[in-house]
Amino acid sequence: MNEHFPSKIGLSQQFSCSYLPEQKEQLLVILDPNCYSPDRFEQLLALGFRRSGDQIYRPHCPSCSACQSVRVLTAKYKASKSQRRKRNKLNQDYQIVISHQERPEYYPLYEKYITLRHSDGSMYPPNHLQYESFLFCRWMNIVFVELWHHDKLIAVAVTDSMPNSLSAIYTFFDPDYESLSVGSIMIMAQIEQAAKQGKPYLYLGYQIDECKKMRYKTQFLPAQKLVKDIWLDIEP
Repeated sequence: MNEHFPSKIGLSQQFSCSYLPEQKEQLLVILDPNCYSPDRFEQLLALGFRRSGDQIYRPHCPSCSACQSVRVLTAKYKASKSQRRKRNKLNQDYQIVISHQERPEYYPLYEKYITLRHSDGSMYPPNHLQYESFLFCRWMNIVFVELWHHDKLIAVAVTDSMPNSLSAIYTFFDPDYESLSVGSIMIMAQIEQAAKQGKPYLYLGYQIDECKKMRYKTQFLPAQKLVKDIWLDIEP
């Protein structure tokens, strides 16, 4: 990989975009095996790449540039009034736990989440092979941010851990607890973990302004978005 961009990349076929149905999606895929390590991947994150399973990719769509990478500046993060209210819903009956190993409880929770929340999406119906190939990675350090209610696991945030950042890969939770605003709670927990470890960034993936279900990513401030390969501050 040179200073700015990987030297070996591939281009996927075009396929229907899962976020903007009227658009066609196409991906740049990293082919250079030297890029597949936490250190090198962190450099690629700063260039707008992500990972899915073992594969590193970045959108390279023929007629759309709606996807913009977002990262939270963790040391400066201040919860909004709304976020503080959500966090305060968690009393002593709830506990955040950090795990470095997958638990048997994860897949049943994932299956319930996909079945009840995303039955109209590309990950339905869920199966164990899809779950593993999407979330896990042979070359990445993965931590699992868990939310427990007494002895019941209710949420898991799968999180990549690199020298100077964390990257939020996917969060799944028990839909019975939806009223807790679990998605926001888990992002705040990941921000807190990054700040505790002295890691200045939490990468949240792609923000798509035209997609309503993706807009939450710019609510955790201060943050930056990648626009034409330049990180710009997101205005409140």
